[in-house]
Amino acid sequence: MILNYYFCAHMSTNKVNFRSKIGLIAATVGSAVGLGNIWRFPGEVANGGGAAFLIVYIACVFLLGIPVMVSEFALGRGGKSDAVGVFRNLSPGKWWWMNGMLAIVASYMVLCFYMVVAGWTFEYLWQSVTGNLYAQDAGMALDSVADYKIRFADRMREYIQEDWKPLVNTYVMIGINLAVLMAGVQKGIERLSNILMPLLFVILLVFCAVAFSLPEAGAGLRYFFSPDFSKLTAKVVIDALGQAFFSLSLGMGILVTYSSYFPKDTKLTRTAITVSVLDLLVAVMMGMIIFPAVMSFGLEGEAMQGTTLVFVTLPEVFAHMPLTQLWSVMFFMLLLVAALTSTMSIAEVTIAFFQDRLRMSRIAACLAVLLPLFVFSSLCSLSLGTLDDVRIFGKTIFDFFDTFATNILLPIVAMTTCVYLGWFAPKGFMEDQITNGGTVKSWVLRPILFIIRWIAPVLIFVILISPLLFDI
Repeated sequence: MILNYYFCAHMSTNKVNFRSKIGLIAATVGSAVGLGNIWRFPGEVANGGGAAFLIVYIACVFLLGIPVMVSEFALGRGGKSDAVGVFRNLSPGKWWWMNGMLAIVASYMVLCFYMVVAGWTFEYLWQSVTGNLYAQDAGMALDSVADYKIRFADRMREYIQEDWKPLVNTYVMIGINLAVLMAGVQKGIERLSNILMPLLFVILLVFCAVAFSLPEAGAGLRYFFSPDFSKLTAKVVIDALGQAFFSLSLGMGILVTYSSYFPKDTKLTRTAITVSVLDLLVAVMMGMIIFPAVMSFGLEGEAMQGTTLVFVTLPEVFAHMPLTQLWSVMFFMLLLVAALTSTMSIAEVTIAFFQDRLRMSRIAACLAVLLPLFVFSSLCSLSLGTLDDVRIFGKTIFDFFDTFATNILLPIVAMTTCVYLGWFAPKGFMEDQITNGGTVKSWVLRPILFIIRWIAPVLIFVILISPLLFDI
């Protein structure tokens, strides 16, 4: 078993590693923390009985999220290659590499539409910095909640249905990603993550302090942390399962790719727990910010999820607060950080593939991955406006990429990865990886192996078929 470990660990001696443990954690947390933590989690809590959903969600993170994350870490560090190469290295001549190819296809489809959404966050940050986001409201009779809601909803709808402005912002985000990724893993991804992740948590802490000072902060926090188990239905449980799965970026090849940059002495279980807890902390802090805010300004009936939450409801909140522009700038900076760290990590999946499989240089691989986005992301953006009548299976290009990649491909990849590592990987591989070749004692080894073999595939299958179960 130990021979297997050392063979895998030294399979590619020229593979770059993260420079420090802090950088490793920052980059991996950045890959997990995304817009889903910010705009999906509060809505799930509101619909799922407050802390009742939170309790189930935490249970799902530990039951499903951490074990699957450990397995993807093991696959990446042990195979020491890209999402396809890890399977080729560990099981040469077998068809398992096709699962890695599915991960690359899924992640690239996600990147195409995610870059558009990242462009939206850049636009709102820019409008906040210049003051134009609220300037049009000056002198207008916007006294009621309904007035603000209509104004911000109209503004968002008009913006995304435009052709050129969303495209320009999407191109800006592609350019930023290109500049960072061309700098490499250590000088690009790791260095920027070391700056952006602390910044994200500082902004969250500032917003928590502000939220706690609002007049109805106590009522909002009580709503968030008080469980209403009468709302705990099978759908809510599966929603919590899906939130745990998607918020940790499982099945996308990101964790496999990033863990291929882990030093051989990295403790995989401890890293997975740290990343998962920090990702969970971001979601909880967002709840501690949003619920006091909406309670304090009478916005309980407003949309608490998705683009409406971040581009309509929260701008309403800021419009009612002193120092409106400051809070708006800080929030959309927070949103941009989450979007940027996510797009970087998603792009790295395909970049690593081009480097490892096609033997491209770093710069050539970055160009090959990101330049086509000027076409594919443009199509996703325009499908919300001029190309709205172009449909794939009844969906816009944007929605098709989202639905097919997120709801179908990602669960399939994660489920197949669990089956592979639980039953078909080289004998002793998972044990060698989790124990670092027998040098680290791990009391969670057996539970993780049991979950990967028997429980995780079933739970992920439930996530896969949940749209059919609840017709959503």
